[in-house]
Amino acid sequence: MITMYSLGAAEEVTGSKHILEIDGHQIMIDCGAFQGKRQLSDTKNRDFDIAADKLDAVVLTHGHYDHCGLLPVLTKKGFTGNIYATPATRDIANLVMMDSARIQARDAEFLAKQANKKGEKFTWRPLFNEDDVVKTANQIISLSYNRKMYIAPNVSLEFYDAGHILGSGFAYLTITNGSEETRVLFTGDIGRKEKPIIRNPAVNMPPPDYIVLESTYGNRKHEDAEFAMKELERVVRDTCSKKGKIIIPSFAIERAQELVFYLHLLTDRKKIPVVPIYVDSPMAANATSVFRVHPECYDESVNEAFLKHHKNPFGFGSLSFTTSVEESKSLNDKEGPMIIISADGMCEAGRVLYHLANEIGNERNTILIVGYMAENTLGRKIRDGEKEVKILGDMYHVNAKVEQINAFSAHADYTEMTDWLKTIDTSRLKNIFLVHGEKEAQEFFTDYLHQNGFPNVTTVKYDETYDLK
Repeated sequence: MITMYSLGAAEEVTGSKHILEIDGHQIMIDCGAFQGKRQLSDTKNRDFDIAADKLDAVVLTHGHYDHCGLLPVLTKKGFTGNIYATPATRDIANLVMMDSARIQARDAEFLAKQANKKGEKFTWRPLFNEDDVVKTANQIISLSYNRKMYIAPNVSLEFYDAGHILGSGFAYLTITNGSEETRVLFTGDIGRKEKPIIRNPAVNMPPPDYIVLESTYGNRKHEDAEFAMKELERVVRDTCSKKGKIIIPSFAIERAQELVFYLHLLTDRKKIPVVPIYVDSPMAANATSVFRVHPECYDESVNEAFLKHHKNPFGFGSLSFTTSVEESKSLNDKEGPMIIISADGMCEAGRVLYHLANEIGNERNTILIVGYMAENTLGRKIRDGEKEVKILGDMYHVNAKVEQINAFSAHADYTEMTDWLKTIDTSRLKNIFLVHGEKEAQEFFTDYLHQNGFPNVTTVKYDETYDLK
């Protein structure tokens, strides 16, 4: 008996948590935190309820917070088993979890002071601390791409490159029952072809019986990379001509490194003026160091530059990484033109909030949106053109120009995912389960898949159990 159910990322984006149960043995695929509106996300993350001691193993597809962020909570709840991940995912996840623990500790200190000033009772506590992250990290077992390992009785795991971020993997699970096999492929987040730095999503796996497929961009298409380069060039040149600042809210892992890579190319080709570029995110700086020690994940072009010619694709003359709070604050006093790449990607936390508060009212400046913005987030409101937004408790008029470039997403869009499905061997495919997407996107994607020869598609609903026969 094989069944599957989801505790997150069911008819919504973020919070990926899927359970595969095989004859009473439970394997969890990803244990992600919900991201989005701060208070709602905190409530949902605290409501995470599972019999952790009953899990045989956890499989981690990649190191983004919405896939790994609640692993320390899981271990606090009594999970003592192995967590399987690629070597690069192990390093990225450790970085992300530790960063989250430190942010929560700072938030608790700040909020306690605020409550004390107001004479209010303060009860909020972090979900986990640094010690919990260390304990979790000790449970991670590294498994390289294309290496098979048994992780439960009659259950083997093999990772194939998902092409999404550094170390991301398709989790291919094979369940053996005598001479019969049931094969389940969890895509995690699936990447795009021809992205810089990392390889294309793998297509060389054996034919699966079931695919659990993400659908973040189930109803949206991306521009191509060449268009993105031209748009980035246009935005930089236009803003620099006004001596303005370009604020780019960006996730610290993959997106920040990719933007640096593109800006490096444009500068080398003299397509944009030499302008100061600041990556204002300690985690992005640390993540870039992780990139440097995992060349096994690079595509051929980066391998060529990085390994054979000893050039650093993640650093050049006009680029600076700011790590201290003082360095970050000093950017507010500097005159443009300049480019500031800062986390958080959805503008719900982090240093980017202070840059937005300082710069969003200036019409010479540009806010450049380069990634997914969840519903009800500040980033979504800015992207959707709201003229006045609340930042750090105060209202600000949006006078800065707002631009968007869709081609930088690390997620495949619905046409790219369908093309990938047509490229792999689907001769045994019985059903596609859609997760990690908003309802409207999943409805559109389901219709599109039907039109393209994939008639059996199921949208996974929260806590509903599905038989895999």
